[in-house]
Amino acid sequence: MMSNEQLRYLTINAMDEEWGIVVTTVGYQFIQPQSHYPLSRHPGQYDFSPPSPRTLNEYQLIYITKGNGFFASQSVKRQKIGEGTVILLFPGEWHSYCPDSATGWNEYWVGFRGLHIDRRVERQFFTREEPLFHIGHSATIVGLYEDILELAKQEKTGYQQMISSIVLHIMGAVYYKKKNSLFQSSYLEGKIFEAKKLIKDDLEGVLSPEDVAAELGLGYSWFRRMFKEYTGVSPAQYRLQYKILRARELLTDTSLNISEVAYALHFENAGQFSTFFKKKTGSTPGEFRRLIKQ
Repeated sequence: MMSNEQLRYLTINAMDEEWGIVVTTVGYQFIQPQSHYPLSRHPGQYDFSPPSPRTLNEYQLIYITKGNGFFASQSVKRQKIGEGTVILLFPGEWHSYCPDSATGWNEYWVGFRGLHIDRRVERQFFTREEPLFHIGHSATIVGLYEDILELAKQEKTGYQQMISSIVLHIMGAVYYKKKNSLFQSSYLEGKIFEAKKLIKDDLEGVLSPEDVAAELGLGYSWFRRMFKEYTGVSPAQYRLQYKILRARELLTDTSLNISEVAYALHFENAGQFSTFFKKKTGSTPGEFRRLIKQ
């Protein structure tokens, strides 16, 4: 039987910092209805007395697995949040959150910092304006928090590298769920998957992105926009990526010469194919073939 609260504040050495991400704290607390929040005082900057705001010098991911409550930050007005919500706190950004006294809540948290996270924020994978993620119930993500806590308790050599990598796993899972929540339409997803299959099946053919849209009964402009929003690349770029993969397969697994590979993939000539291949991979088809035979 788990207690209502477990928490750890972690030591960090110079080698841990070199890894690019370190974990500072991890824990959970289960707040019963009408109970005081938080259950205990926290040291230094971590101390928290909602509704008064707090500012941290690190990121934290808080996962609410049961109950309801409230959240506000420097970039987001106060709003109600429910179970299945992940909160991402940002360094230097004041915030306040607490459970509804009528329901209480269960929360898991992990604190972290480092260049690997800063870069993701700089690239706007995560933003201060959208710190809430409604991912629903996930036993897998709860298990990851519990894995971090258990490894932190043991403090075996190299544990910081292990637990910080688990944090990246959690962030990847949250991002994945966020992206896919934007595409609830089974019709749209079905069309995108059909388009991918048509493109992959026709790598040695001449089907254009416009032809793919027509084959699916879609307007090209809408199809191209939705395809790029879903995959991150245009239909033409998606085709080129798979063309490179197919070229590598032919150069690796067949005895076709470079001109024959170029012909099979519908390039005008071997020179055009070689230019394309080098631009995408950094080596010519001949250099690639010699390398894999070494």
